[in-house]
Amino acid sequence: MRADVGDRIHIHSRAVGIDEQQGEITEVRGTDGEPPYLVRFTDGHEGLLYPGPDCTVERRAAQQG
Repeated sequence: MRADVGDRIHIHSRAVGIDEQQGEITEVRGTDGEPPYLVRFTDGHEGLLYPGPDCTVERRAAQQG
């Protein structure tokens, strides 16, 4: 998995009744975009994340200008 600061990460639920979590990657601590990532989740908490197979990264839209 590879990500950049500003990308969104989605943690999909593996069990019925557990909501998906989403957040913005605020820091990439691995080399060349690899994990771990510091993530600010939509509920406001921040945490260090080593994404598993239930995670996907949504790339930040390229800025034009």
